[in-house]
Amino acid sequence: MGSDEVEKPAATGVPAGTDLKDGTSYSPTGANPTHHWKRSTVMVPGLGDRGTIFFAALQMTRMPMIITDPRQSDNPIVFANKAFLDLTGYEESEILGRNCRFLQGAETDRDAVAELREAIRQREAIALELINYRRDGSPFWNAVFVAPVLDADGELLYFFASQLDVTRRRASEQAFRQAQKMEAIGQLTAGLAHDFNNLLQVVSGNIDIVATQVADERHQRLLTNAARAADRGSKLTRQLLAFARKTRLEPRRVELNQLIHEFGDLLDNTVGAQIRLVTTLERRLPPVQIDPTHLEMAILNVLLNARDAMPRGGTVTISTRLWKLNGDAPMHQLPEGDYVVLTIRDEGTGMTEEVRRRAIEPFFTTKGAERGTGLGLAMVHGFVQQSLGRLEIDSIAGEGTEVRMLFPTATSAATVAPPLAPKLEAGAGVAGGSETILLVEDSDDVRALAQEQLMALGYRVLLAASGEEALERIKTETIDLLFTDIVMPGGMSGLELVEQFRTLQPETPVLMTTGYNEDLVADIPRGTNLDVIGKPYRREQLADRIRSALDRRSPEPRRKGNPFGAVEA
Repeated sequence: MGSDEVEKPAATGVPAGTDLKDGTSYSPTGANPTHHWKRSTVMVPGLGDRGTIFFAALQMTRMPMIITDPRQSDNPIVFANKAFLDLTGYEESEILGRNCRFLQGAETDRDAVAELREAIRQREAIALELINYRRDGSPFWNAVFVAPVLDADGELLYFFASQLDVTRRRASEQAFRQAQKMEAIGQLTAGLAHDFNNLLQVVSGNIDIVATQVADERHQRLLTNAARAADRGSKLTRQLLAFARKTRLEPRRVELNQLIHEFGDLLDNTVGAQIRLVTTLERRLPPVQIDPTHLEMAILNVLLNARDAMPRGGTVTISTRLWKLNGDAPMHQLPEGDYVVLTIRDEGTGMTEEVRRRAIEPFFTTKGAERGTGLGLAMVHGFVQQSLGRLEIDSIAGEGTEVRMLFPTATSAATVAPPLAPKLEAGAGVAGGSETILLVEDSDDVRALAQEQLMALGYRVLLAASGEEALERIKTETIDLLFTDIVMPGGMSGLELVEQFRTLQPETPVLMTTGYNEDLVADIPRGTNLDVIGKPYRREQLADRIRSALDRRSPEPRRKGNPFGAVEA
């Protein structure tokens, strides 16, 4: 202290400790503050001394601060530092003499305001977060800390309040919680779809078996209806797996504009005569690496939502353009690079903010049970994310909705997926054989069904309920094909079994099956004698894939099998 300065009595305070009422998501002092004060006592009241370094520090700090005077009517602001003016956009002359409530607005939590007022009435310190509004009307999340300032006699002089804009932090926390929620729903959904596919496999497989033994027209019609219901259930599980980003994609280099042109007639028929469909496609767009079939399904789902949002008709606009995401890439939660954006905009009823936030949740729908399953946008979201892109939805109630799908452009090194194998028509080309197949399946019902189907095709069937049991069987048996489930909880998985089996019999072909399509996309060892068939499969599909797998083993013509087959348990 210099010789010309007069020493003044120092202010004192009570450390915050652990009993501070703190409802904020972020504190600049850390999780357990022990030094900063929650109540202070000043020996020299008044705000007139503004020539010290302490006042300069208040004006230089980036932490917004104000002081209010509860001795005056309505507890007005009597001091605000420069950072507070920067935060709120107000000038000092516009806020001095006013109560802080001018920062509140329509979305300010009334319970938080009541809690703040109660702490002030009790002369206690409090920390909480609430929505405040800047001068231009824009909202922000404000982390507020308020504490009393007393004089030497314990009389209340002022309230000190610091502010902190935590909008970005709140948005990040909300996005993280939403991501965790969606991931949890996705895992649950995929698990349910896997189990449901096993059930559908038993239902559809037994229908196929009975259908070959029934000649009565009425019973055939009933079986056909049951088979259609099973097929609808299979479609439902595919949608669930698409939402969970666990469906098998066949990505290829696709010219988005060309696909939309080729798809045009179906799009017109989908929206109906009342809807005017407009396309605005940017020319010379680079290709994208996506599954065209799943993209068509995604477009149709969005268009159906747009149609339902405009019962009296209107315009739907489909547009494409190229976005170059550089500095703004984090805002879209994507890596930097070039993206082709497919946008579908309608003039319908739009969505509230709450509905928009939940739009991609599975089974969430505003259409009613008879008009929608709530899986459309969930499936679109899963497909776009699995394609390394992003789904964005903007909507205003009463004005319409804009859905954007962002896909990264295909690199020059991207490989072109091989053309899909032609689908086998039901009842056509069912071929069997007399080879020996080791069937590994943990579900008793599915194992019994597959055994029945393979025996009917003439094959000799060995059974195993686990990977460990299968390895024991091949020590004493010679087999021509390993047919195994992939997901077998509680022991060795199908992938682990295949890995060990290939070290023992590398030339023997393998056919794997699963109802959990995550395994169709990752971790499956690639090779000429490996293949996968998804559940639920039909009798004709199984026969075709079994025969194809066996034929890859050897160029020799196969033997004609006994139509009744043989089985060993």
